[in-house]
Amino acid sequence: MPRLDQLSPMARNTLLTFPARVNDGAPFVRPAKPLSACRVVIVTTAGLHRRDDRAFGPGEQTYRVIAADTPAAEIVQSHTSLGFDRTAIMRDLNVSFPIDRLRELAARGVVGGLGPNNYSFMGALRDVPRLETETGPEVGRRLRDEGVDVALITPT
Repeated sequence: MPRLDQLSPMARNTLLTFPARVNDGAPFVRPAKPLSACRVVIVTTAGLHRRDDRAFGPGEQTYRVIAADTPAAEIVQSHTSLGFDRTAIMRDLNVSFPIDRLRELAARGVVGGLGPNNYSFMGALRDVPRLETETGPEVGRRLRDEGVDVALITPT
Protein backbone atom coordinates (compact mmCIF):
# COMPACT_ATOMS: atom_id res chain seq x y z
CA MET A 1 0.00 0.00 0.00
CA PRO A 2 1.59 3.30 -0.99
CA ARG A 3 1.74 6.27 1.32
CA LEU A 4 -0.54 9.16 0.42
CA ASP A 5 2.44 11.46 -0.10
CA GLN A 6 3.77 9.04 -2.75
CA LEU A 7 0.63 9.26 -4.89
CA SER A 8 -0.11 11.77 -7.60
CA PRO A 9 -2.33 14.66 -6.47
CA MET A 10 -5.26 13.21 -8.43
CA ALA A 11 -4.90 9.72 -6.90
CA ARG A 12 -4.43 11.20 -3.41
CA ASN A 13 -7.58 13.33 -3.80
CA THR A 14 -9.56 10.32 -5.03
CA LEU A 15 -8.66 8.33 -1.92
CA LEU A 16 -9.25 11.23 0.47
CA THR A 17 -12.68 12.03 -0.96
CA PHE A 18 -13.85 8.45 -1.52
CA PRO A 19 -17.50 8.26 -0.38
CA ALA A 20 -17.08 5.38 2.07
CA ARG A 21 -20.29 4.13 3.64
CA VAL A 22 -20.58 3.70 7.39
CA ASN A 23 -22.77 0.77 8.36
CA ASP A 24 -23.51 0.83 12.07
CA GLY A 25 -26.29 -1.72 11.75
CA ALA A 26 -24.60 -4.65 10.01
CA PRO A 27 -26.76 -7.67 10.75
CA PHE A 28 -25.39 -10.81 12.32
CA VAL A 29 -27.36 -14.00 12.32
CA ARG A 30 -26.06 -16.90 14.35
CA PRO A 31 -26.12 -20.08 12.22
CA ALA A 32 -28.94 -22.42 13.17
CA LYS A 33 -26.56 -25.39 13.25
CA PRO A 34 -22.95 -25.97 14.30
CA LEU A 35 -20.22 -24.90 11.90
CA SER A 36 -19.32 -28.56 11.44
CA ALA A 37 -22.70 -29.01 9.74
CA CYS A 38 -22.65 -25.80 7.68
CA ARG A 39 -21.99 -25.35 3.97
CA VAL A 40 -19.50 -22.49 3.56
CA VAL A 41 -18.53 -20.31 0.60
CA ILE A 42 -16.29 -17.33 -0.03
CA VAL A 43 -17.62 -14.00 -1.25
CA THR A 44 -14.79 -11.62 -2.10
CA THR A 45 -14.16 -8.15 -3.46
CA ALA A 46 -10.74 -9.10 -4.79
CA GLY A 47 -11.77 -9.00 -8.46
CA LEU A 48 -11.02 -12.70 -8.92
CA HIS A 49 -12.31 -14.95 -11.68
CA ARG A 50 -11.56 -18.18 -13.47
CA ARG A 51 -8.73 -17.87 -15.95
CA ASP A 52 -11.14 -18.48 -18.86
CA ASP A 53 -13.76 -15.94 -17.64
CA ARG A 54 -13.98 -12.35 -18.83
CA ALA A 55 -11.73 -10.07 -16.79
CA PHE A 56 -13.26 -7.35 -14.62
CA GLY A 57 -13.16 -3.84 -16.02
CA PRO A 58 -12.48 -0.76 -13.86
CA GLY A 59 -15.42 -0.05 -11.58
CA GLU A 60 -17.45 -2.97 -12.93
CA GLN A 61 -20.49 -3.73 -10.79
CA THR A 62 -21.04 -7.35 -11.80
CA TYR A 63 -19.74 -10.50 -10.14
CA ARG A 64 -18.14 -13.76 -11.21
CA VAL A 65 -19.08 -17.26 -10.13
CA ILE A 66 -16.16 -19.49 -9.15
CA ALA A 67 -17.14 -23.14 -8.77
CA ALA A 68 -15.96 -24.66 -5.49
CA ASP A 69 -13.94 -27.32 -7.29
CA THR A 70 -11.99 -24.79 -9.40
CA PRO A 71 -8.25 -25.39 -8.90
CA ALA A 72 -6.56 -22.39 -7.25
CA ALA A 73 -4.14 -22.21 -10.20
CA GLU A 74 -7.15 -21.46 -12.44
CA ILE A 75 -8.24 -18.41 -10.43
CA VAL A 76 -6.70 -15.06 -11.36
CA GLN A 77 -7.11 -11.45 -10.28
CA SER A 78 -7.92 -8.71 -12.77
CA HIS A 79 -8.49 -5.99 -10.15
CA THR A 80 -5.66 -3.49 -10.19
CA SER A 81 -5.19 -0.37 -8.12
CA LEU A 82 -2.56 2.07 -7.02
CA GLY A 83 -3.85 1.35 -3.52
CA PHE A 84 -2.40 -2.11 -3.06
CA ASP A 85 0.39 -4.42 -4.11
CA ARG A 86 -0.94 -7.63 -5.74
CA THR A 87 2.32 -9.55 -5.29
CA ALA A 88 1.18 -11.52 -2.26
CA ILE A 89 -2.07 -12.60 -3.94
CA MET A 90 -0.17 -13.58 -7.08
CA ARG A 91 2.14 -15.76 -4.97
CA ASP A 92 -0.63 -17.30 -2.86
CA LEU A 93 -4.27 -16.86 -3.77
CA ASN A 94 -5.23 -17.88 -0.23
CA VAL A 95 -4.12 -14.46 1.03
CA SER A 96 -7.43 -13.01 -0.15
CA PHE A 97 -9.34 -16.11 -1.28
CA PRO A 98 -8.60 -18.87 1.26
CA ILE A 99 -10.09 -21.67 -0.80
CA ASP A 100 -7.38 -24.20 -0.02
CA ARG A 101 -7.74 -23.52 3.72
CA LEU A 102 -11.52 -23.88 3.45
CA ARG A 103 -11.10 -27.19 1.63
CA GLU A 104 -8.79 -28.38 4.41
CA LEU A 105 -11.35 -27.38 7.05
CA ALA A 106 -14.03 -29.29 5.17
CA ALA A 107 -11.77 -32.37 4.88
CA ARG A 108 -11.15 -32.26 8.64
CA GLY A 109 -14.85 -31.85 9.42
CA VAL A 110 -14.45 -28.39 10.96
CA VAL A 111 -17.01 -27.13 8.44
CA GLY A 112 -19.72 -29.32 7.00
CA GLY A 113 -18.64 -28.76 3.41
CA LEU A 114 -18.39 -26.21 0.66
CA GLY A 115 -21.24 -24.68 -1.23
CA PRO A 116 -21.16 -25.31 -4.99
CA ASN A 117 -20.01 -21.80 -5.90
CA ASN A 118 -18.01 -18.88 -4.56
CA TYR A 119 -18.63 -15.31 -5.71
CA SER A 120 -16.25 -12.50 -6.57
CA PHE A 121 -16.97 -8.81 -7.00
CA MET A 122 -14.63 -6.08 -8.15
CA GLY A 123 -13.07 -4.06 -5.34
CA ALA A 124 -13.44 -0.30 -4.89
CA LEU A 125 -17.10 -0.37 -5.93
CA ARG A 126 -18.43 3.15 -6.22
CA ASP A 127 -22.06 2.44 -7.19
CA VAL A 128 -23.10 1.22 -3.74
CA PRO A 129 -26.86 1.57 -4.36
CA ARG A 130 -26.65 -0.88 -7.29
CA LEU A 131 -24.74 -3.35 -5.11
CA GLU A 132 -27.37 -2.98 -2.38
CA THR A 133 -30.41 -3.28 -4.65
CA GLU A 134 -29.29 -5.54 -7.51
CA THR A 135 -26.10 -7.59 -7.46
CA GLY A 136 -25.87 -8.10 -3.68
CA PRO A 137 -29.43 -9.42 -3.30
CA GLU A 138 -28.97 -11.52 -6.45
CA VAL A 139 -25.93 -13.26 -4.96
CA GLY A 140 -27.79 -13.58 -1.65
CA ARG A 141 -30.65 -15.40 -3.40
CA ARG A 142 -28.19 -17.65 -5.20
CA LEU A 143 -26.50 -18.55 -1.90
CA ARG A 144 -29.88 -19.35 -0.33
CA ASP A 145 -30.93 -21.46 -3.33
CA GLU A 146 -27.58 -23.31 -3.20
CA GLY A 147 -28.13 -24.24 0.46
CA VAL A 148 -25.26 -22.15 1.80
CA ASP A 149 -25.23 -21.55 5.55
CA VAL A 150 -22.17 -19.33 5.97
CA ALA A 151 -20.38 -16.88 3.69
CA LEU A 152 -16.81 -15.93 4.47
CA ILE A 153 -16.44 -12.35 3.22
CA THR A 154 -12.90 -11.42 2.13
CA PRO A 155 -11.67 -8.05 0.86
CA THR A 156 -8.83 -7.34 -1.49
